[in-house]
Formats: sequence, C-alpha cells, structure tokens
Amino acid sequence: MKRTRTAGTARRAELAPRPDRSISAWLAAAAITVGLAQLLVVPLVLLPRDRAWGWVLVPIALATTPFWSLIHEAVHGSLLRDRELNDRFGRALAVLYGSPFALLKAGHLLHHRYSRTRERTEIYDPAHTTPLRAAPGYYLRLFGGLYLLEVLALLLALLPATTVRRIGERVEAPDSIAGLVFDRLAGDRVLPGFRLDAAVIVVLHLAAFLAYGVNAWMLALALLGRALIISVSDNAYHYDTALDAPLQALNLRLPRPLEGFALSFNLHGVHHRHPGLRWYELRGAFGAEGGRYDDGWFTAAARQMRGPIALDATIPSARKQFDEK
Repeated sequence: MKRTRTAGTARRAELAPRPDRSISAWLAAAAITVGLAQLLVVPLVLLPRDRAWGWVLVPIALATTPFWSLIHEAVHGSLLRDRELNDRFGRALAVLYGSPFALLKAGHLLHHRYSRTRERTEIYDPAHTTPLRAAPGYYLRLFGGLYLLEVLALLLALLPATTVRRIGERVEAPDSIAGLVFDRLAGDRVLPGFRLDAAVIVVLHLAAFLAYGVNAWMLALALLGRALIISVSDNAYHYDTALDAPLQALNLRLPRPLEGFALSFNLHGVHHRHPGLRWYELRGAFGAEGGRYDDGWFTAAARQMRGPIALDATIPSARKQFDEK
C-alpha cells in the first residue's frame, strides 16, 4: 500500500504544472558563466579597473546552494534529458565547484543508499569513543571540512587504481561510506575521467589564483564561504533523525523566494522519497504528500551546533514522527 501511494505521489508531481524543462539548461549555462567569471573575469577584467569589484564575490559565494543544486540534478541524471550532455554539464559545473563529478556522484548516490545506516555523520558509539573525542572531527566537518575533503580527494588522481582500492579497503568501516566511494573511483570506467577532471580543476584554479595575484585572498575567502555553506547544509536535513531510514529526510521551511533560489533543495524529504523528480517537481510532490514541514531551515542548521549524538541516546520520537507521515 505504501509503495502505491509513493508511486501515485510521484505521478501527480509529474502531472503538476511546471516550467519548461529547458530552464535547467539555461540555469546550468548561467552557473558555468558565473563560475568562469569568478575565476577569470573578475581578476583579469574587473579588479584592474577597481578593487571594489571584489565585492561581487560575496553574492557568488552566497549562490553556492543553487550551484550545488544544479550539480545534484546532474548527479541524478535529471539536469538534461540527454544523458551524455547531462554528464558533460555536470562535469563542467563540478570542475568550477572544485571537485570531480565522479567523486560527487559516487558519494551522493551512496548517501541515498546508506543514509542513516552507514552514513550518520553526527552519531558516535560511546562503546568506542567519548563526546570529547568525537567533537573535534564533527565540528571540523561541519565548519568547512566536508568541502575540504572533496577538494583533497584530487590527490587520488596521482595514484594507481590498485592503491586507490587499497586505501578504500583500509578505510572501510560499517559506519562510513568512504571505502565504497574509493572502490567506485578505482573502477576502470571512472578513474580516467576522474583524473582528467582533477587535472583541469588544478590547472584552472591555479591559473585563477595567479590571475588574482595580490588579491588572491579574495578568491580564498570566497572559496572558504563556499566550504562553510556546503558543509553546514550537508547534514542539516538528517541531523538527529531516525536511524536505519534511508528514504527519510527533513523538509525544511524557507520563504518561497529563497526556496526558488535554492531550487527547492529544502524539500529534501520529498527528494529522498522520490529521487527521480526534478527540482521543479518537488513542490508539487510536497503538496501531494500533505505539505508538512519538519522544521525551519535556519533552525535545523543551527541545531547541528549541539554536536555529536551518542548512539544509545538517539530519540525514538524521530522515528515515530516519520512513521506518522
């Protein structure tokens, strides 16, 4: 019965009024243009005229969420109808983001499969560690560490496939998807593209920092802003929710203009239940499911500051909350 309702919800979402599908292509093209402007046009054209142009990097950094949302669409094959073109746009966006598309795709699809089972960022086992020991790693990841890990993964491009796979075996753990990500990257069909994208990322960003010259600190701050936004947002939709429930996530309230700006990424619960829906179909599915928010976006993001949660302290009310929906 539950599967029937889920399929029906997805079908109603598909039949709901929606914008022309070409809007995603236009948005992706605009995002690529903005990304190139950040790295090359600002330092080579605008800053030589007036350093005040550096302030344009602030709104670009604040647009991190919709930029990631477009990559996210490409990861799910929903950005463009043509799969090859979809992946090309996804790779271009990921290069400007600073991490290879293959890595982001592997990590995110595994997140969908193992969310709240193997992947549960804030949970620690008191039988193996303490809150004080769990806290540094947790807060480092929360305040930019996630993005830093995605960038540091570029170093894997220097290693042979056997070494990448061996590292994956060493980091394999029942409460992490890292080993699985490494194993996928080491695949014969994935690693060559990963290496090519990694090389382009390094060359492009090195050229950008050289172009900024004495103003390189501006680009560094913009990337730090991106790191903070990405890392804080990543687990806000799952923090302190029921374990062993991969299909569940929070729908977080945002003012409608901000929801549109974020490409409906705040409707994350709908997305986890219907990962095949495009960003502009999520609002229709949300309404079809009853239109209930779990919390406000900013409240949920701030709640993560409470820190790691002991495995035996997870509250059953979260599971009850989801079961009632």
